[in-house]
Amino acid sequence: MTFQRILTVALLLGSSTTAAVEPPWGKAENLGQRMHLEATSVCTDGKGHYFVSVPREDTENLEDRLYYGDAKQLVEVPRPQGFLSSENFLDPRFYNRHGTPDYQGRDLRVYSELSADVKERTCSLRCGETKVRLEMLPGAEARELLRKATYAPNPQKYVPHALLRDSKGTYYYVDKGSSSSDSRNFRVFIGPRGDMKPQKMTNVVSDSEGEIFTTKRGELRLVIDRAQTPMWVEGPRKEVSLRNVPVEQNLPLIYNELGVYTGIRLGTPCDDQ
Repeated sequence: MTFQRILTVALLLGSSTTAAVEPPWGKAENLGQRMHLEATSVCTDGKGHYFVSVPREDTENLEDRLYYGDAKQLVEVPRPQGFLSSENFLDPRFYNRHGTPDYQGRDLRVYSELSADVKERTCSLRCGETKVRLEMLPGAEARELLRKATYAPNPQKYVPHALLRDSKGTYYYVDKGSSSSDSRNFRVFIGPRGDMKPQKMTNVVSDSEGEIFTTKRGELRLVIDRAQTPMWVEGPRKEVSLRNVPVEQNLPLIYNELGVYTGIRLGTPCDDQ
């Protein structure tokens, strides 16, 4: 088998295999791990969906975490940046009009929340403005589920990078790989709202002056200097000036209306709501 063939096989295998995630309690082999396992709450909606809230453990320098899935596999929910607890999670598909628009730089209107009260043994899930009452599993049942389940990283492969549009309502959207090792893996989509098409990428240039995304159809030029205008260049003569559409202020538009992420799972507790 040639080196190229070996590389191709390795890439194919890597793309179809989900790396396992180690839960905070490991294999629950020592007292500290077992205590952490026992402190973890498991809630259910009674429809085969489970919500796992892991408390912060300062003595072991462990952050609080959140998992979601079924009895067989639980995926890790991305922890929010800043001072929010892991009970809050970003899910722009659901919008809360009554949320705080600017909490330490974060728009809480696109965050949902899982609440678990260990003392009262109650759970609830809020997706946008919709609230769902959950049931907390008894301790022994919860620990059995946590021991038997497998754990996987969050399934989101791409995150928003840039959004632009022209004067006729055509959008130009760029996303990139969600992990640090994949952050230079860009995709470009072009089209009207709800009917954006992926473009065949041929080259990417990214430096201190800006970014150029070259596709088979043309070039999308983004500049760092805001005094310059972003541009779509198609052929030697056609140049279209574009307007920046701030990503953070338009996450509901990106996830609900552009059509790029229609039907995908974000690996959050709101996936099945």
